[in-house]
Amino acid sequence: MAGMSAEPYWELTFDADGDADTGERDALIRGAVREGLTDLVVFAHGWNNDRPMATALYSRFFAPFPGLLAGAPGVRAGYAGVIWPSMRFPGEAVPDFPSAAPEAPPAPPVLDAATRETLVRILPCERAVMDRLAELAAEQPGDPARLAEFVSLVRGLAPAGPQGLAAADAGEDDVPHLLTGDAQEVCEGFADALERMGALPPAFLGGGLKRLWGGALEVLRQMSYYTMKARAGTVGEKGLGPALALLGASATGLRVHLAGHSFGARLVSFALRGLPDDAALLGSVTLLQGAFSHYAFAARLPFGTGRGGGLAGLQRRIRGPLVACHSRHDSALGTLYPLASMASREDDRILGLGDGRWGAVGHDGIQAVDPCARLTLERALHDALPDQGCVSVDASSVVARGGPPSGAHSDICHEELARVILRAGRILPARP
Repeated sequence: MAGMSAEPYWELTFDADGDADTGERDALIRGAVREGLTDLVVFAHGWNNDRPMATALYSRFFAPFPGLLAGAPGVRAGYAGVIWPSMRFPGEAVPDFPSAAPEAPPAPPVLDAATRETLVRILPCERAVMDRLAELAAEQPGDPARLAEFVSLVRGLAPAGPQGLAAADAGEDDVPHLLTGDAQEVCEGFADALERMGALPPAFLGGGLKRLWGGALEVLRQMSYYTMKARAGTVGEKGLGPALALLGASATGLRVHLAGHSFGARLVSFALRGLPDDAALLGSVTLLQGAFSHYAFAARLPFGTGRGGGLAGLQRRIRGPLVACHSRHDSALGTLYPLASMASREDDRILGLGDGRWGAVGHDGIQAVDPCARLTLERALHDALPDQGCVSVDASSVVARGGPPSGAHSDICHEELARVILRAGRILPARP
């Protein structure tokens, strides 16, 4: 592909139901065989609005790989980017190299024409519903009934069925407070969190219902995340997993190394569900700031349900390690993720801690899995990684930049993280 930093490169496109673009899938399979690849790195994006944005991310992320692999004996590497329908609100950082300019705290999602059109297309949302949401967001009336109407319309956008359960990766049936709690209470919780993070614009500061509209707009943003989270699981299990199985059947001996950012980390993790137990092609899986439960791989949940996480034991389908990179500077996962996932307002005692029932793997790593090596990034780059099993890598030393409300969630384009992926796949030796 013209302008791509690493070659050979392919893209794999899936729709919201996980159906693959068969032309792209077959081109990848043919190309891997033709090129005689020994290793293929497959990366899945998190929130992005369109294909050009995702492709630009992949070019930036893959840029260090050719240099790192130069002269690697017996390695013929290829690269692939997963394209799937997700969404980015205005003001959210795109994964990129850190900007030299300081970042200003973004406003809550603005329902301008472009944002409304994206919500209609990506969620999807009926146009009449979106028009009413935009009208209420613009007016921000002082009537509590109108605030409740806004929240009710937003809740109507939630995906239905088992894939719609926000806590499904932890093996829970609890429906989050986001969907069931009192509208004013839910909005107040998000407004409080945004204010503590310095992300609530001055127009919403102070008392009264006006302040709660700042929380209400965050409810809409979080509902889009809720939808993307459920969709990522579907695309991984129904789309990427079966595509990889077909690839493995044709390109025998090829080792595939999956990597994903944010909801893309959930996507590549759920691809394990779409692979047979005896699949032999997965050489490693690396999760960068994964936006799903830190208990997803636990055989038994630590809060007494008698069940395990939704991906319990599936790390056995990887012929190498499952590596989760996490950062304490990721406020999207450290504060907003647990607030959106918790089942009741009583659970808000864990806000900002990231180590409670509703924590994310990208904030504090894989939990309740034994054994699970816990390493600093420096150790992961200098010492030997485990050949198999779970590994949590604290990447806070490089995943550190970003303003509120997401913090460093999108600060992932670093050579050090490229090295982690290559080391997890046993393609690159430890750095001296």
